[in-house]
Amino acid sequence: MQFVAYYRVSTARQGKSGLGLEAQKAAVAAYVLSKGGEVVSELIETESGKNNERPELQKALSEAKRRGAVLLIAKLDRLARNVAFISNLLESGVEVTAADMPEANRFMLHVMAAVAEHEGQAISERTKAALAAAKARGVKLGWAMPERRQEQRRASANSVAARTANADTFAANVLPVVRSLQGQGLSLHGIAKALNGRGIKTARGGQWYATTVRNILARDSASKVAAE
Repeated sequence: MQFVAYYRVSTARQGKSGLGLEAQKAAVAAYVLSKGGEVVSELIETESGKNNERPELQKALSEAKRRGAVLLIAKLDRLARNVAFISNLLESGVEVTAADMPEANRFMLHVMAAVAEHEGQAISERTKAALAAAKARGVKLGWAMPERRQEQRRASANSVAARTANADTFAANVLPVVRSLQGQGLSLHGIAKALNGRGIKTARGGQWYATTVRNILARDSASKVAAE
């Protein structure tokens, strides 16, 4: 079975940094492996979920149709929060599936898109109403106030430091297990499978993949170099 993988990140910054992209690729890889298939093409979109003009998605659809392949996305919400968009996509004649919900049929896709669209509109309306009410009361919003710029810089620095410290602590705790499995001759994929089998979660409470195991080992190597 052949798959054309489609990934979407919301901003150009995310596209360049890989933020969110690695998780999508891991989900797609796991799904394709479970089906004994192969990814014959990958396309990455850096667009807002509200934007229905997606050139990379159109390329992915064309490629899937040309090859007779399945268009595969990591998560259903990566498509769009728009019923009309989903409808047009399903009418393209290309088989579409999501790694996180492969059992979803055409009806379910329509329903989920409708729910997502409704939730998105409701959140937007509530946010606008709350901001308008605060502004009417004379409240200055966000970090725009000059007197809060220093506070913003301190908050950002503290946030980065806290995330780094938490990641270091988690890596130190799980590293002995990873090294033990590595000593048994297991590959990165094998280590990930063993960790998942033991019920050990990643720092974010998710599943292990070869890439997350590699990141733990890389963090350990970097810390040793820094200590020298």
